[in-house]
Amino acid sequence: MSKKSGTPRTDNHAGSACDSVSAPVGEPALAGVETEAVLFPPLEPFDTGMLAVGDGHRLYYEQCGDPNGLPVLFLHGGPGSGCCPRHRQLFDAERFRVVLFDQRGCGRSLPRGGLAANTTPHLIADIELLRAHLGIDAWLVVGGSWGASLGVAYCASHPARCLGALLRGIFLTGREDIDWFFQGAGALAPEAWTQLIEGVGAATPERVAAQLLAAVHAVDPNLAAQAVRAWMAWEAAVGAPGMAPPALPELDVPALQAAIDKYRVQAHYLAHACFLGDEALLGMANRLAVMPVCILHGRLDLVCRPVNAWRLHRVVPGSRLVFVDEAGHSPFDLPMSRAIIEALRSFHRNGHFEAVAGCAHENR
Repeated sequence: MSKKSGTPRTDNHAGSACDSVSAPVGEPALAGVETEAVLFPPLEPFDTGMLAVGDGHRLYYEQCGDPNGLPVLFLHGGPGSGCCPRHRQLFDAERFRVVLFDQRGCGRSLPRGGLAANTTPHLIADIELLRAHLGIDAWLVVGGSWGASLGVAYCASHPARCLGALLRGIFLTGREDIDWFFQGAGALAPEAWTQLIEGVGAATPERVAAQLLAAVHAVDPNLAAQAVRAWMAWEAAVGAPGMAPPALPELDVPALQAAIDKYRVQAHYLAHACFLGDEALLGMANRLAVMPVCILHGRLDLVCRPVNAWRLHRVVPGSRLVFVDEAGHSPFDLPMSRAIIEALRSFHRNGHFEAVAGCAHENR
């Protein structure tokens, strides 16, 4: 394996954006030249594979960085998204052995869009199978948005296998979060909100979430495609706080089908409160007290409210919370990328997050 430089890149080349946008729970790809200067250079995996986990599912996984480095598990958002090459650039290839995988039904895992035997308990079991398959005793868990939710659930279920947790853009999976994203946030982006209502033909604003979640499963491919485009446009709008909503790219037939598969997985999870719900998630979060935990949340996050991070922080003894100024929901907002990289550097150096800079709150 050829090692990559351990220094964040300083050139002005803007690489390709992360290929998935999703919410409440997604990761908008809105980074520009400044963020590219903070990220590490593009990184190729030193190992890839497909792991059979049962129920007909096979998970795509990859390993990047130093095979002898500190093991890190990266959990993508969604639910329904997958990992993308830019996620690798958040990690120093000379310090970490980073494991990324596409969850059931997501990205390169098969069957894509598969909903059978696809629940949070299944994903937690999959993570353990992957860890054992790779011969890793314990790892640092890193996740954002839905990836943070899954990270809490996994760490609570298998604390002895977790060196710590770095959690970003907290999504608590409950009714309040879903109602906020599909309705409450409309007050902050009224133009895009109106387009969402019209796009799904909702009779009342209160019916937007229900109709959208149902429409993506429509047998009629045109109806499903219309719902997906409306969903994508809405999350792009709330994923860019203080900016006009970006124009959506044109999708060819394969890309549109991939988007439909992705949003069907997301709708499946959201319709079931991600098989968790906020009370259950916060109830299990107390078990993370045995490990170092750092919570990062953008002050401008319109997708997942900052109060979510505060609520999680309050129930995890010893956790450290940093509200990141001028950052929204995306890990590729410049201040958030910096915060993630700094937190990872601090953990590698110290084995904990106590030296993480910024306006931090500590739950002692």
